[in-house]
Amino acid sequence: MTQTAKQRLDGLPVLYSFRRCPYAMRARLALSSKRIKVELREVLLRDKPQHMRDLSPKATVPVLWLADGAVIDESLDVMLWAWEQGTGQCAPQDDPNYDLVALIDGDFKHHLDRYKYAARHDPDKEREHRAAALDIIKTIDTRLSDNWLGGAQPGFVDLAILPFIRQYRIADIQWFDACEDIGSIQAWLQRFLEWPGFAAVMQKYPQWQDGKQGVLFGA
Repeated sequence: MTQTAKQRLDGLPVLYSFRRCPYAMRARLALSSKRIKVELREVLLRDKPQHMRDLSPKATVPVLWLADGAVIDESLDVMLWAWEQGTGQCAPQDDPNYDLVALIDGDFKHHLDRYKYAARHDPDKEREHRAAALDIIKTIDTRLSDNWLGGAQPGFVDLAILPFIRQYRIADIQWFDACEDIGSIQAWLQRFLEWPGFAAVMQKYPQWQDGKQGVLFGA
């Protein structure tokens, strides 16, 4: 029997996601780290499902459709919702490093986009934006007194910002890996890339099609 877009796998929340999008990535990281089961529907950004558009007119991933019908369509809000499902946890906003999330989402992402996608913006300012983003990264370096910002294990802030640091490195891997004065950042990112929790959320899934079930995720 086929499953329509408005039907759910085992009545679970539904997550519309795109594997390589850093916003969707951090949403998956939060859900997975809190062992929250969802039906994952992998989409292509050039071929967005109509149901996803109906749930969220801005039509960007992630979109989390909860079992009660509520919709969360901002990645940071998905993360905060995932954290709220646990008990006895400190609120992420109480983390002394929480201010880094706004820094990365704001100024860093501004420069990252104009560095990584310089051809779409101003190619002559590519290195200017790379340098500005690097200056922001260096402010994070001073916070890394342990393996992770969250301590012995990756915490909320780690999961919220590392997908964007990863994107910055991808723009020019050889340059980033040879860059001086960010040794702690390089080691931090490498731990993230080798962390089983990262591998778990980066599995490849076929594009979801209406009439088919999504993938059980977070189990």
